[in-house]
Parts: sequence; C-alpha cells; structure tokens
Amino acid sequence: MKKNVVFGFLGNVLDQRGKGKRRWKNWRPTIDLCHQSDMPVTRLELLYSPNDYELLCTIVKDIKILSPHTEVNPIEVNIDNPWDFEQVYTFLFDISKNYAFNSEQEEYYLHITTGTHVMQICWFLLAESRYFPAKLLQMSPPKKEPLTENNEINEIEENDPIALTPCGIMSIIDLNLNRYDKILTRFQQYAQQATELLKSGIATRNPQFNQLIAEIEQVASRSHAPILLCGPTGAGKSFLAKQIYLLKQTNHQIKGQFVEINCATLRGDSAISTLFGHVKGAFTGANLARTGLLKNADGGLLFLDEIGELGLDEQAMLLKAIEEKQFYPFGSDKPIHSDFQLIAGTNKDLKSAIANGEFREDLFARINLWSYQLPGLVDRKEDIEPNIDFELARYAKEYGIMPRFNQQSRQAYLKFATSPQALWQGNFRELNSSIIRMATLAPQANITVEQVEQEIKRLSQNWTSAQNSYDDLIPNEIDEFDRYQLEKVIEICQKSSSLSEAGRQLFAISRTKKQRSNDADRLKKYLAKFGLSWEIIHSKNG
Repeated sequence: MKKNVVFGFLGNVLDQRGKGKRRWKNWRPTIDLCHQSDMPVTRLELLYSPNDYELLCTIVKDIKILSPHTEVNPIEVNIDNPWDFEQVYTFLFDISKNYAFNSEQEEYYLHITTGTHVMQICWFLLAESRYFPAKLLQMSPPKKEPLTENNEINEIEENDPIALTPCGIMSIIDLNLNRYDKILTRFQQYAQQATELLKSGIATRNPQFNQLIAEIEQVASRSHAPILLCGPTGAGKSFLAKQIYLLKQTNHQIKGQFVEINCATLRGDSAISTLFGHVKGAFTGANLARTGLLKNADGGLLFLDEIGELGLDEQAMLLKAIEEKQFYPFGSDKPIHSDFQLIAGTNKDLKSAIANGEFREDLFARINLWSYQLPGLVDRKEDIEPNIDFELARYAKEYGIMPRFNQQSRQAYLKFATSPQALWQGNFRELNSSIIRMATLAPQANITVEQVEQEIKRLSQNWTSAQNSYDDLIPNEIDEFDRYQLEKVIEICQKSSSLSEAGRQLFAISRTKKQRSNDADRLKKYLAKFGLSWEIIHSKNG
C-alpha cells in the first residue's frame, strides 16, 4: 500500500483557533488532516512563514499527539508577499523541481484549505500541469462541532485530545480522473460551437479546411497576436475575419468595433490620413480633423485586407502602432493611443514582395506569427454543396424569399460545380454571384433545370473569355504538345496568389522526390523559355 504524503501551508488563521486546552475543541484544518482514520498521513510537508514559527511548534506537537506515525517536515517559505503570484508560483515550482518524488511507493496530495487564494491557485496550476504529480485535497469543518464556547470540558475529555478534536470532511480532487469528463465535454462542446461560429454554421466537409478552422479557433480564443490570412481573391478572408471578431466578442476578449479596409484602395497622401488620421490644417483641404481607422479600432479588431498593397511609409507607421500601441496622426506631434487586435489579409506572396523591396521584412515578422493559407473553392469541392445551401439561406434572409432547387436542377448544378470544367476563378464570391443570379430569375423562387443550364453557359463563357485573353501570350510557332501544356501552366498561374503556390501545384509529385525543392525557380525558368514571366501573366490578368 502506498504511503500518503501531503504538501500544505500552515494556516496562520484557521490553524490558530483557540489557546491552551481549548484549542482541541476547535476545528483546525491541518490538525484535522492528520486525524482522518481512513487516510493516514505518513509525511506532511508543512510550509510555513518564519513569522509563524511559534504556531508551527504547536501544530507539530499536536500532530505528534494525535497521529504519532505522521512525520512532519517543516519547509520555511521565504517570500515577501504571499499574495504575489509570481513569487508564490516560483517558490512552489522550485520545490517541485527539486523534490524527490517516488510515485511508485507514495501518493501525493496538495492541501488547498489553508494559505492565501494565490497559493491555492498555484497549487491547482502545478497539479494540473503535473509539476506536482498530486491530487488536490480539501478539508471542511464538521457540520456541527462537538463543543461550543460555553461548553465545559469534562475531566475525561481534558486528558483525551483525540476524543476532543472535531473530525471534519475530506474531499479529494484528482485532475486526471474520468469523473471530470463531463466538464471536459462541456469545454469540447464550447470549442465546437466556436468552430461552427467561425464557419458561420456551414457544415464544411473538407478535412484540411476543418483542421485549419479548428486551429484558428484556438488561436483566436487564446491569443491577441496578429493573424495573417493568405489566399486567392474570394477565398473568404474578409468573411473569416468578421467571424473571428464575433468569436472574440462572444468570449469578452474585445469591446470595440470591427474596422475593415482594403489597402488596395489607399493611394497617395490619403493612405496615411485614412489609417492614422490627421489634424485640422495638416494639408490643403484638411478643414476638419480626422480620427483615422486605427483609432476607430481601439479596443476592437482591425482587418487590413490586401496588406501587401500598403506603401512602405504606411507599413513603417503600422509596425510602430502595433508594437507601441500608439502613433502620430498626420500633422500632429502628439501621439494617439490605440490598443487594437489585428488581422491582415493578402493574396500576394509577401516573401517575394520582401525580396523585391515592396514589403517590410520587420512588419512581416510581426504579423506572421499565426499565418494561414485559405484554399480556393476549386480545392474544396466537397464544400460546394453546403455552401450552396448557405448562399440560398443568405439570399432568403436578405430578400425574404427562400429559393429552392428541385432534385433534377440541384443534381445538374452540383455535377457541373464539382467538375473539372468549373474553374471558380472568383472562388466563393463567384459562387455567391451564381446563386444570386439563379435565385433572382427563378419563377416563384423555384430554380429549374433550364435556369441551371443558362447559368452553366454563363459561367463557362466567363471562364473561356478569361482563358482566351491569354492567347496572345502563347507564341504562334510552338508544337501543339507545348501549347496545351503552356495553357494549363498559365491557367494555374492565373488562379494562384504567388509563383511559389503555382509551383507547388505544378510540381506536386516531383517535388516530393527532391531533397530541396525550388518550385518557384523551376516555374520561372519554364516560363522564360516562352518569353513569359509571372509579372507579365498577372499584368495581363489585371
């Protein structure tokens, strides 16, 4: 049978109740701890303050009377402030690292009845993290103490402290036991609800996307650090940023508002004014002062979409605002404080932008702590059907009419939407537009097969038109074999947000067989054979 070893603080209030022989009739938790017949304490590691040495001697003597088999090992606590979390936790942590635990022969307990609230919290944290391989132990007084202040101690009791000492109730809390699975289940249910909030209730089926959202939920719930959302236009970066804001708001992490701006719309002097504000008279036409979006986001969340389009000067000012939580409005020498949480979005390869001198490396390092690549719709074909239902419900909420497919029209649309012919170059935004068109034209809100066929024709023409716009990029005098291959490469480059992303898709098999893969360089050299480059393709796309 294992020996019971208990760690606990000497209670300079609860353990000091009563003087002389009358102390025996008062409930004292440390004494009661060693008075439990069903759990004899072999060793008590008793932590005490030097100021309580006299009390320590009394308690040690009384334990010897009540429980002669219990060894009491006094440990002097040398901290200045028993309410200081850092001091208390550090002291107890050091004990845990230096103590010779022997879990095979000894069972360990942490007595949480005595000590300050800070000490009790530290016991819990150290037990939960298993720095102390122990269970928590709580002592409670008996429902009715055997004597009151007015009772007389009879002659027998006077000579029998054991009979006189009240016996309380012991509760043991094992943080590893399955009995707390219900609590864990509650936490898991909440995490599931938070994940559903991020997905806006869409029952997504793509496992990679679901795993990505689950991690974002953890980060959003536990961290205030910036989040970088990467991915092609229309992949849902703005939508996800709003859902993260709602999650943080639900968790009481933020009280301010959601502020959103597409950095591609910021040009020239107006960029600084829009983001950081200006004072009256800062420039010609500045007849009124302007607060700026960063100040508007104080206490809330700022979403900077297409952050790669931000100018270098604005990037430097943004970095300072993130790190110091203050900035200077245009034309002002007085700093403005703003404590906001940041989410940035981009469809560019920011590492390439850094190499080209278009993006600050220090800003990238600051916003890249949590970076996520959102896949496009063509890479999430399992999620097309639930997103169709979501778009139908969203249309009904906005227009008050619930459009519906019949069985044949739904199957026809799904078959096309998930086929290789469906390019979905505009991703979820394009799917949204497609559903809106069919819902708007549907007679009595019933989407027919004929309407689906018309929509398929419209989408195909749009994508064919986009592909044909690259015909002038392909040299005339090349073999048909090379032409078909080059067309596919250009198509993938068109849908990708960076040279590296396109390279990873094009060389998905061969790259796994190389010790070091430089997909971007391979693709760059391939395009150069035909007089093309990433910049030429995307300037044509613009």
